[in-house]
Amino acid sequence: MDLNYSESEMAFRDEVRDWLAQNLPPALREKVIKHKRLSREDHHLWHEKLRSRGWLCWHWPAEYGGTGWTPVQKHIFEEEMIDAGAPRIIPFGPNMLGPVLIEFGSEAHKKTYLPRILNCEDWWCQGYSEPGSGSDLASLKTKAERRGDLYIVNGQKTWTTLGHFADKMFCLVRTDPNADKPQKGISFLLIDMDSPGIEVRPIYTLDGEHEVNEVWLTDVEVPVENLVGLENEGWTYAKYLLTYERTGIAGVGYSKQLLAHLKSMANRHKEGGQPLAQDPLFAAKLAEVEIDLMAMDMFNLRTVSAAGAGKAPSAESSLLKIKGTQIRQRISELLRQAVGPYACPYISEQFDEGYNEPTIGPEDAMPLARQYFNLRKLSIYGGSNEIQKNIVAKTVLGL
Repeated sequence: MDLNYSESEMAFRDEVRDWLAQNLPPALREKVIKHKRLSREDHHLWHEKLRSRGWLCWHWPAEYGGTGWTPVQKHIFEEEMIDAGAPRIIPFGPNMLGPVLIEFGSEAHKKTYLPRILNCEDWWCQGYSEPGSGSDLASLKTKAERRGDLYIVNGQKTWTTLGHFADKMFCLVRTDPNADKPQKGISFLLIDMDSPGIEVRPIYTLDGEHEVNEVWLTDVEVPVENLVGLENEGWTYAKYLLTYERTGIAGVGYSKQLLAHLKSMANRHKEGGQPLAQDPLFAAKLAEVEIDLMAMDMFNLRTVSAAGAGKAPSAESSLLKIKGTQIRQRISELLRQAVGPYACPYISEQFDEGYNEPTIGPEDAMPLARQYFNLRKLSIYGGSNEIQKNIVAKTVLGL
């Protein structure tokens, strides 16, 4: 297996770099680099830019309006986006629901929803987790009862990322409470967020942000034609979607970006002392996490190469999720150590656009505490790392 980029892949990388340099608005890049809050309008602006180039739904086959890129090209694109300081693509429509509809949706679903995702007309959110049904997703209790041409949905979803921006939700519901296995009684529904009976309540996380929500559904009417695939077979579609989510959570590109920031900070001269990178204990920690990241990058490229040969990732996505989240968390911990007390105090308003008051300590130290708190969730969402280890044990070791 050759892990070096070919000439055509290098040319593709240059094409992506040139386009990003010409089309990423400097003001938007500045907000991303300085960890300012991004509005719905900011995300929509960037989605429109990518849509106009045909790169918004880069995971999709060309026949459905996607790029038709090879797995290696997708890998290059993702890393170049991060390096350029571009906002992340909000994944729920383009990267998560889209592939599910392409694989399992009816022709009516494909004709209705795929073009709307491609054209930035719909903002989707994910209705999976519930109170008490996060890591054990198969225990979900939100129920959908069929009454004629409608499902009547009642229940509660939680940790719904950017649900307050969304106009539609793909949702797991229980349609057969008497199934012999919990996974067999689950269905996959598409729900309009403006339906009567839906209430979105904010959840403020440790870093003080409103990114996630709880969603209450009370006698919500959903047309039967909004069922994806077969009734009671939604677990199959949910697992397919989670494979895409978990591989993305590994965040190799984001870890490389964080590591570069860490090296920069550790090599700065401190007043009255030597750079932290010259401290043997800290240097050992830095070397250890860099070696782990290099190994994970190699494993990620192996997985990408295998996908290019037609081998769909299985336990690999779980392994990448476990190691990738651990590495990003460790780097964020070392970043906080590198700036000492400057990582602790921050004012929430500092992350609003237009805030120009002096910061405490180095400007690039300001976001580190908030970033640290935010990254605590990585090892939990998308299926906790403990659950991923169980998946690996069953799939690889047969336990």
